[in-house]
Amino acid sequence: MRKLTAATVLTALLVTSGVFAQQKSGKDSVYEELNFFDEAFERIRQDAVDPVSDTKLVGAAITGMLSGLDPRSSFIDEEAYKTMQKPANDNEAGLGLVVTIENGQLKVISPEDGSPGAAAGLKPGDLIFSIDKEPTYDLTLSEAEQKLRGTADSEVVLNVRRDNESPVDVTIKRHHYELTNVAAHVEAGDIGYLRIAGFDSGTEAALAAAIQDLRQRAGNKLSGFILDLRNNPGGNFDAAVATADTLLDKGDIVAIKGRKPSDSKKISATPGDLAKGLPLVALVNGGTAREAELVAGALQDNHRAVLLGTKTFGESSIETLIPLASGGAIRLTTARFTTPNGREIQGKGIEPDLGVTPLKLAKLGRGEGRHEADLPGALKNPDQPGSLAKPPAEAPPGATATPAPEAPPSVATGEIGTASDEQLTQAIDVLRGLSLIGRRASG
Repeated sequence: MRKLTAATVLTALLVTSGVFAQQKSGKDSVYEELNFFDEAFERIRQDAVDPVSDTKLVGAAITGMLSGLDPRSSFIDEEAYKTMQKPANDNEAGLGLVVTIENGQLKVISPEDGSPGAAAGLKPGDLIFSIDKEPTYDLTLSEAEQKLRGTADSEVVLNVRRDNESPVDVTIKRHHYELTNVAAHVEAGDIGYLRIAGFDSGTEAALAAAIQDLRQRAGNKLSGFILDLRNNPGGNFDAAVATADTLLDKGDIVAIKGRKPSDSKKISATPGDLAKGLPLVALVNGGTAREAELVAGALQDNHRAVLLGTKTFGESSIETLIPLASGGAIRLTTARFTTPNGREIQGKGIEPDLGVTPLKLAKLGRGEGRHEADLPGALKNPDQPGSLAKPPAEAPPGATATPAPEAPPSVATGEIGTASDEQLTQAIDVLRGLSLIGRRASG
């Protein structure tokens, strides 16, 4: 009799639970595919140079299955899931880096305003090759995010590459910081500048208060608004919808697409535009991501704002955390959103109406590469129990296989809204033109 394996037990459970109740015919049958898995499972158990438990193998299989779908889908084991459910630890802090996995590489979407990552000069599009000398390309997104966090005031070393430069080690101290999602000031005497750095439950109210404050400061003589969504990595979905609704009097805000037709819907604006129809220019760039792209797309499709800057990041997935009976959980992408007119954002981004690239580009210095011995699960050399000598290399393994695509330079978070912000200067000029056209049309 054939020995019962964890893989065959898994298959039996799937069948008896009705998941594969309807068998397909031919070579593509799900049963045959699971036989391939069963065979590989057994060979690994019997022939791997280092013994590995069934639990670890099954967990790795689920991890691989989810990571093959998209960067944000992942498996969370029981221990990690329990940690997620614990109250926030006051002694734990992060870097304020919102990241994703693209082409197997850990990529910075954007550093949050006022965060340690922003202070260290990291920018949207930077690639993180290692965290404290541990390569990142074999990590899931959840694992990478966890490794970026740590004890407050502790230091972490990131090996970072910007564009086609050589990678460099950047040391950053973790600490607590306060993210101000909405900031505002008056530009050139009569232009309201609104910076939205993220979305949470308080963003809508903060935006409304900021608009009212700007009107008072300008003596109710504002000629228009600049909405700065650059380096905004997103946040709460409902808060982003409410933010867009604040600036729209009518029209659709976003279209949600699920696997089933019943899961697809459009969300429409409610009457009332707090900007009262004044001209609006929205600043976007490669760090404008996810829910920030939702807002940008809504304003563009409804012809409410002129988008100025560079193409947005291009990520519009909606994830659901699904607990498992085993005690762990899976994070699964269950829907995506598009612009109101149905334009896809995922993997494409949103093109601005006016392309304006920052003139300055900060460079990173030359860094040390990574080697096979640094790889997760690398075989140990029995003749060298200590650390291995590491000759310098141009880039970590896998980094040169897919050259970084040319991308427009990103403005540093600390430069946004300052006198050195060239894109803001251009936005002011465009808004002046829109205001003049509006006055002539009304006259």
